[in-house]
Amino acid sequence: MNLAQRALERLKAWPDLTSGPASCGTGRALRSVRDEIVHFHSDRDVDLHLTHRAIQRFHYDLGGSSAIRMVPGSRWVTVHLDCDADVDLLLSLVSIALKAHQTRPPADLPSKCNFHRVTVLPRSTAGDL
Repeated sequence: MNLAQRALERLKAWPDLTSGPASCGTGRALRSVRDEIVHFHSDRDVDLHLTHRAIQRFHYDLGGSSAIRMVPGSRWVTVHLDCDADVDLLLSLVSIALKAHQTRPPADLPSKCNFHRVTVLPRSTAGDL
């Protein structure tokens, strides 16, 4: 089982999320009552629907992670899953996203995910330096 499948299985057990096809047409999505929260696009790449407010609040933390890719103006972040710690990070961020979507203002309308808008390069290993 790859990392994305492992994360999807763990998140499908959460009572606030239901599974279905992603609205972008690629992969599986998990959604809350209000919105799609997560798109699983590949074995390693997952788009997470945060609100504009949540991204602003955690911008420096998100930008400091080698697993996170952001697209300016997007309410989605891409999480690249390379290890178990990235899965744990994704689960933590899904929790933040669920809370953010419960309290988001009506003007914060859903936007398209980052699929095909983010290029994730492999992390360098110590031997590559």
